[in-house]
Amino acid sequence: MSCICLAAGDKYIPVQFDENDLNPGVLKVLEAVRPNWIPNNIILKTLTDGITNKLISCRYIESNGVQEIILIRIYGNKTDLFIDRTAEIRNIKTLNVLGLAPKIYGIFENGFAYEYYYGCTLDVNTVIDEKVWPLVAKQMAKMHKVDLGKDVQKETFVWDKTEQFLSLLPETYSTETKQSRFANIFNSVTKLRIEYERLKSFLSKTASPIVFAHNDLLLGNVIYNNQEGTISFIDFEYSAYNYQAFDIANHFNEFVGISIEDIDYNKYPSKDFQLKWIRAYLAEYQSDNNPSDEQIQNVYVEVQQLSLLSHFLWGIWSLVQYEHSTIDFDFLRYAEIRLNRYFEQKDSIFKEIS
Repeated sequence: MSCICLAAGDKYIPVQFDENDLNPGVLKVLEAVRPNWIPNNIILKTLTDGITNKLISCRYIESNGVQEIILIRIYGNKTDLFIDRTAEIRNIKTLNVLGLAPKIYGIFENGFAYEYYYGCTLDVNTVIDEKVWPLVAKQMAKMHKVDLGKDVQKETFVWDKTEQFLSLLPETYSTETKQSRFANIFNSVTKLRIEYERLKSFLSKTASPIVFAHNDLLLGNVIYNNQEGTISFIDFEYSAYNYQAFDIANHFNEFVGISIEDIDYNKYPSKDFQLKWIRAYLAEYQSDNNPSDEQIQNVYVEVQQLSLLSHFLWGIWSLVQYEHSTIDFDFLRYAEIRLNRYFEQKDSIFKEIS
């Protein structure tokens, strides 16, 4: 059970969702945040983009045809082990005031209800669309200029988070099948911990500035509203201060797709594309429509380096999920894909750093 720290004005709903029977909890939450909704007019739909949490779309259709949608997110099993839910709520509320995150309507024991953004999540085609990617670059830059105030220390979260994930890896997985699959691919947890220390020694000296970052901008976390020509970000579980180049690199790593069957590293963005993207980003971040070629190149180099850290972080994260998650997803295979990419690229990038 996660600890809930409420602030003034937060609506708390005393509901604990049963993962195997979601509807009773959904109706109790809706009764609290939308008491005027008539149950027979509510259409529930389980959304499947996420691989950490369960997400329920609640659509209400009034007699005059007017519709409203509220999203209800139920935290995944044991995710409170590695996600600071109090910080997540704080960050969403801070960003919402700035127009950068949805409004939270209510908080319950293992999740919350929040505003729905109209539009479509990105895919491997729309993320490189000339109408779309500059909007993403500018939206990220706006987020990177957010200051959480003096109460939140401006230190990068990524090293502590990676170490936390490593500490959560079991020395032996809970079933013989799980352990056998893990050992056949990765040999041992010790080997991964040693690799992490090497990675940290190379990358912790990066000159990339520390900014308030999303840290998980996979394609499903970016909403494009074609009618309004706007981009919105969702799912701020891992939002925290971090290296600027990590957030950009992490987004580029997601261009290849998230479905295990469809991941294709031939779709990783070219250098020319990345330079254009970084130029648009810097124009917004620096409030300067003409960033220098040197500035753009420096960020590009930092992005290539920190792409390694992105692969390693989410590879280890996936190995933790492999032990604890109840969601139907092959987390071990996903970890293998991300860490294979890390090992394929690390020598050439380490050589450049050296």
